[in-house]
Amino acid sequence: MSLTVAVETPLQDEVRTLVSELNAVLLELTPPEHCHHLTVEQMADDSTTVFIARDGCAAIACGALKRHGDGIGEVKRMYTRPSHRGRKIGEQIVARIEALARSEGLNRLVLETGDRHHAAWKVYENAGFTRCGPVLDYPDVTWSVFYEKKLGA
Repeated sequence: MSLTVAVETPLQDEVRTLVSELNAVLLELTPPEHCHHLTVEQMADDSTTVFIARDGCAAIACGALKRHGDGIGEVKRMYTRPSHRGRKIGEQIVARIEALARSEGLNRLVLETGDRHHAAWKVYENAGFTRCGPVLDYPDVTWSVFYEKKLGA
């Protein structure tokens, strides 16, 4: 495996396919009204930076940093294809998101994930995130689990 992780535009067919796969997985685990998807067009906004992991030339994972006010960054659209899971690719993407957030002076990373996404919880907890109450404007529902990581000194 020749793995690279780099900032890329989400407006490419391979990334659209990854995001479609992610959406399908999320909809298997969470009712649609409790899914908080960004479209690839929204991911292309200036407030969001998208990381794509590639095995050789093939896009196999993604994740994004969405910036909010007050020094808060949000981890969004994390996904690794089943063929590449268990190789700590998600951890590498989260580390890149965190490094970018720190370099920009953000003081806190937050995220919302599903209540049945146990593998995602492990990725975030291994990266030093801790569970917290609802973040940003997400509703406090049983389908959501929230995490945060303080980045300040």
